[in-house]
Amino acid sequence: MNVTRRTLMKAGAATALAGGVFAPAVFAPHVARAQSAEFSYKYANNLPVTHPMNVRAGEMAEKIKAETQGRVEIKVFPSSQLGGDTDMLSQLRSGGIEFFTLSPLILSTLVPNASISGIGFAFPGYGEVWKAMDGDLGAYVRGQIAKAGIVAMDKIWDNGFRQITTSTKPIETAADLKGLKIRVPVSPLWTSMFKAFESAPASLNFAEVYTALQTRTVDAQENPLAIISTAKLYEVQKYCSVTNHMWDGFWFLANRRAFEKLPEDLRAVVAKHINAAGVLEREDVFALNGTLRKELTEKGLVFNEPKVESFRDQLRKAGFYAEWKGKYGDEAWATLEKYTGPLS
Repeated sequence: MNVTRRTLMKAGAATALAGGVFAPAVFAPHVARAQSAEFSYKYANNLPVTHPMNVRAGEMAEKIKAETQGRVEIKVFPSSQLGGDTDMLSQLRSGGIEFFTLSPLILSTLVPNASISGIGFAFPGYGEVWKAMDGDLGAYVRGQIAKAGIVAMDKIWDNGFRQITTSTKPIETAADLKGLKIRVPVSPLWTSMFKAFESAPASLNFAEVYTALQTRTVDAQENPLAIISTAKLYEVQKYCSVTNHMWDGFWFLANRRAFEKLPEDLRAVVAKHINAAGVLEREDVFALNGTLRKELTEKGLVFNEPKVESFRDQLRKAGFYAEWKGKYGDEAWATLEKYTGPLS
């Protein structure tokens, strides 16, 4: 599939104009229906409507509605409409929203071992990522999530490998991170990693990132290129250092009570389309990243390619890997290293 940012934006606009999928607070009012859905559920996320996640979620919702003959309606609420990440996680647990996509690193505030897939400089590329997350590592994490009373769909969606942007200087080696005021998501693993680099990490929900960079509350942030583009972070940042320091995804989570309330045949339809949309979204993000560097360069972002070995050396020296191996436990760490090779 040849997917560019422009085609994704067009797709997002077309989905929005179709009505009946996205939240009426942002998009055109719902067309009146002769019969209301038997199950009307809300799906919330923190990303702009043009991001591949929301393009595919819109298609997913329409397919679920069609195959269930209107019995299941999923309304999509993008762009943190229903709150920040931590607030939406609370709403998911209470049943205020039925579906939510969240980074495993932020989910770790509730499910500590969920963040193991985000260990710094663990995965060399996507080949290892999908083998792990569609294999034993993903199954292990879903089991941990289930213990918290939340259902995680089988296929994790892609956020991408994360890069560091700054307004002050390019990051060439681990030493350049010392003292850097950098925004990180609300996650112990992120904070721990950047403290190991002797940075000054500030934990902020994604909805606050643009303003924090604009006002220079922080000088830097880190995100995949697709988010740097769709959230227009290039407007308030100058440099992008391609560190690929962490892979990040989105677990598609369901409130257990709401999900189990669906009859078994409808549950199967919903899960099938969510997982299929997740696989398509992975392809979209990969294709999009292939075009974004050129587009972001044209928008003024200056790219550089750091040598990653100094970062790994600093993490080992600071005891980062040994610390987290102890926190996750031998079973989880062995499952991770099955796909990454030895880290510590």
